[in-house]
Amino acid sequence: MRRMKKLVLMLLLSPLACCAAANAHNWVVQTTGVTSNLRGLSAAPNSDPSAGSAVWASGSDGVILKSVDAGKNWKQVHVDGGETLDFRGIRAFNEKAAYVISSGEGAKSCIYKTTDGGETWEMQYTDKRPAFFLDDIVCFTETQCFALGDPIDGKFLILSTEDGKSWHEIPRTRMPEIITGEGAFAASGTSLAIYGTKDIYFGTGGGATARVFHSPDLGRTWTVADTPLAAGNASSGVFSIVRVKNTVIAVGGDYRVTGGTSRVAASSSDGGVTWKSALVQPSGYRSAVTSVNGSTLVCVGPNGEDVSDDLGASWTRTDAINLNTVIVLDANHSWAAGARGTIAFGIFIQFDTQKIE
Repeated sequence: MRRMKKLVLMLLLSPLACCAAANAHNWVVQTTGVTSNLRGLSAAPNSDPSAGSAVWASGSDGVILKSVDAGKNWKQVHVDGGETLDFRGIRAFNEKAAYVISSGEGAKSCIYKTTDGGETWEMQYTDKRPAFFLDDIVCFTETQCFALGDPIDGKFLILSTEDGKSWHEIPRTRMPEIITGEGAFAASGTSLAIYGTKDIYFGTGGGATARVFHSPDLGRTWTVADTPLAAGNASSGVFSIVRVKNTVIAVGGDYRVTGGTSRVAASSSDGGVTWKSALVQPSGYRSAVTSVNGSTLVCVGPNGEDVSDDLGASWTRTDAINLNTVIVLDANHSWAAGARGTIAFGIFIQFDTQKIE
């Protein structure tokens, strides 16, 4: 007989619900009163750390939600004139400061920033070119951020700010050309990832192969690698990416085949140069993946959630809740968001299980 530790993700109604459900292996979620499809999610400590965490979420119909008490209560904030925008990505730094991006063709893609908790928003960037389409935003600091856009003139668009105010296109002369049909997915605000102080990654789909682009120097130079994830049509590819130490993990699949378990997850142990499929795949298409504690990962999608305790080599299903994105602040504070305004609070707990040999 051998005693084993198992890490389980519990998504709970609020922090106060954790004790009641600590011994149950299920997910409990609620809606926030909005019916929007939520795809953007971010969390950060409040300016006063003793006040807990600030959590921001965003989605369709111009919806932006904010909680200043770790998700117990939610407030809707508004971008003037943004009632019809689809806010696919959000990055917060505390209860006051956050960026949000909208996705859509041309001027429907915008970058906004607030420094007063969402009372007012400044539009910092947009573009009227029909091919302009923002997918994601990431930030090293409040003043150093990058945004990913779909290809224009045969190469992906990367925007950058170094002062938290003005944005510009990074020169793309040293970025590889796209393949036919290739684009990025704005499904969860996690198709673009950063690591350390200089590394940038993003995943792609829609082409003959699903690929991962990597820059080790803040976008000055780029390489690209094929992955074994599902590819070959407009609905397949890499939807989310995260790096943990030297391992890069990508998830996705085909969003039109939500239960398909073929070529959903892959990992690279050399920083994104070479890739191999997970030995045990997640239980369907997955739109977001993130790290919990440096070795454990969680990924979410429309037909459920999976966890991995071996850096993405194998996955175990935890539940069947419809979620688009997930964010982990620390082992005791995580959130997920999905369709019809769903917001869920999460705790990762370890408990002893018995295995008979």
